[in-house]
Amino acid sequence: MGIVIGIDIGGSTTKIVGIRGDEPVTPMLVKAADPIASLFGAFGKFVDHNSLSLDDISQIMITGVGASFIDRAIYGLPTGKVEEFLSNGYGGLYLSGLPRAVICSMGTGTALVSASGDRIEHMGGTGIGGGTIIGLAMRMLNVRNTDVVSRLAEDGDLSNIDLMVGDITQDSLPGLPPHTTASNFGKIKEMATPNDIAVGILNLVFQSIGVTASFAVRSAGMNDVVLIGNLTSIPLCKYIFSELRSLFNINFIIPDHSEYGTALGAALAERKERFLKL
Repeated sequence: MGIVIGIDIGGSTTKIVGIRGDEPVTPMLVKAADPIASLFGAFGKFVDHNSLSLDDISQIMITGVGASFIDRAIYGLPTGKVEEFLSNGYGGLYLSGLPRAVICSMGTGTALVSASGDRIEHMGGTGIGGGTIIGLAMRMLNVRNTDVVSRLAEDGDLSNIDLMVGDITQDSLPGLPPHTTASNFGKIKEMATPNDIAVGILNLVFQSIGVTASFAVRSAGMNDVVLIGNLTSIPLCKYIFSELRSLFNINFIIPDHSEYGTALGAALAERKERFLKL
């Protein structure tokens, strides 16, 4: 049985994963600004790493914003183009093992889809995401790399940045512990360090996405939100969403290989025959 390759061509990174039977094969990531260069770079890296020949590949499935630049078969192999929202849905359900959930794809921005079996529906999204982190970090920290922001945030103190519920009232508010954020960056101190600012930026982005996802999952009549995309690899992401889980009583799930969910979903779309042949 040949390998089906799924490739997610994003704005700054390209993710690639193979499916052989029911098992994923070696997820990989390549960073490049040019979508054509990143696609062929990722494909070449994947083939070389797994000692594959073109004859070992039965199908290539591409998705993501950069897929719009591809209009022909790759190396003469059967090639299909998959709508990104379908890829998000299929990949999120596969990785989580759930029959239905809201899939929250966190990339440059954030997209939300309702997924139940083969029924995938785009619910909307928000412009807040990785692009927000980079933009704010560039202006406030002179940094343009999420890995650097993440490392700085490890030693940051959020109490020097955010206004908490406990800062503005001594009363006990139902469902709102004292450490709950009342205003992101609402208490930033003059002596706040770059580490403090970094944790404030990440907290702002993840909390905003979490609140948006909580509204979406409730409107869908579900309780599970599966998080996929590059931002899920930031260590602070898991901690913040665990806090939001307690606050909203919503099940936020970050499955293994979550950053490759969309690429995996593209490969799975081949079985469902929901793609455009190139």
